[in-house]
Amino acid sequence: MVRTSLTLGGLTGRRLASLVTGVGMIAASALTIQHYFAANFPESIWEGSFCDLTAFFNCDSSAFAPIAALAGVPLGLFGMMVGALVTLGTVFPSPSLERTNKSIAALNALGVVGLLVYSVLALGSLCLLCAAYYLFALVSFGLFWRYGIDRDAPSLFERYGRPSPTHLAVFGVVTLAAAYGFARFHDAKEDARSGGVAARLVEQFYSLPTVPTPSFVSPFWTAQATERFEDAPIRVIEYGDLLCSDCLYLHRQFARLKEEFAGKMNVAFQFFPLEAACNDVVEKDKHPGACEISYLAAYDSAKFLAIHDEIFDHFQAAKTPEWRRDLARRHGVEAAFRDSATHALVHRIIRTGTEYEQTHELYSHGIRSTPTMIINNRMIIGTLPYEQLRAIFQALVDEHEAGGRRFMESWVDS
Repeated sequence: MVRTSLTLGGLTGRRLASLVTGVGMIAASALTIQHYFAANFPESIWEGSFCDLTAFFNCDSSAFAPIAALAGVPLGLFGMMVGALVTLGTVFPSPSLERTNKSIAALNALGVVGLLVYSVLALGSLCLLCAAYYLFALVSFGLFWRYGIDRDAPSLFERYGRPSPTHLAVFGVVTLAAAYGFARFHDAKEDARSGGVAARLVEQFYSLPTVPTPSFVSPFWTAQATERFEDAPIRVIEYGDLLCSDCLYLHRQFARLKEEFAGKMNVAFQFFPLEAACNDVVEKDKHPGACEISYLAAYDSAKFLAIHDEIFDHFQAAKTPEWRRDLARRHGVEAAFRDSATHALVHRIIRTGTEYEQTHELYSHGIRSTPTMIINNRMIIGTLPYEQLRAIFQALVDEHEAGGRRFMESWVDS
């Protein structure tokens, strides 16, 4: 006879608590999966990701992380399956199912701690949706640890290492089947991103109202095809923050696009640090140090590109004052910290953001987040995946070469 435990012995408060953690893990996981696909496969030009809340609590960094999905399967699926098993164990309790859930809860807790450390230390951010899952998962493990079956067993193996082989096998088969479905869905999204979805985004791009070029175009370019900015087939004004995670994502997309469209792109980096120390458009310091690092990049135009690329190549380190001081020493731009001319130049570039009409009822200016791109005088707020930016750029090149707009027939959305 098995004594009363977390789920056995009738309906109790702790059993209800376990049910809440299971349902909570399912809900949080579902939201992370939804956000993963929304961030990586936007189906509209208005769904781009951008830094607009805080630097730390940022779900986009998690969605774009290398470990966000394994072979096309979002990590959230595994969390959803664990939550489903915990929920099942509270609704249909049995000693073998509770032992299985207790073993999985222990492994899940270890995985959650590892993901939390990775998110904070490697990504420098924390997704609130992920944090909700972490909380439910750790509470679930705490309940199994405190009230679970075999809690007084003399060894760790007897407490946590006796799952039911049958339940594990069923759990594994169902998880693999779901993973296969998600992988196929991911592949379909990949195909659509360069096909019908790309065609729709190109159409949406051309439907955007035109906006003027800023009164002062930054002299700091990350790609240059022509002497005059307006002479290139592809012209991008990139309002960016060197400490913005979504700008880092865009930087990586541009690295590929600049190779593919070499000699056809002009990209001007329009400094827009989201820090009140130099930018009065923002209300708080979303990215502390962003003003300082902008001054370092702007001090010597001949060194701008090297400094720009090095910052993004060492993105997490660049957030620390010590690294920025070392950057200044290595490039010989220490004077930028106090050079009034450099500060005035950066401020002049920032102020061009106030020239655009209001794009959101909460913000008085059109440029209020990073990245914001003005591509051939059409404004896109946020990032887009490589395939979709490539489709827009290819349409602009085709238009330029044909002397007018020419839409590729192969992009027709079926």
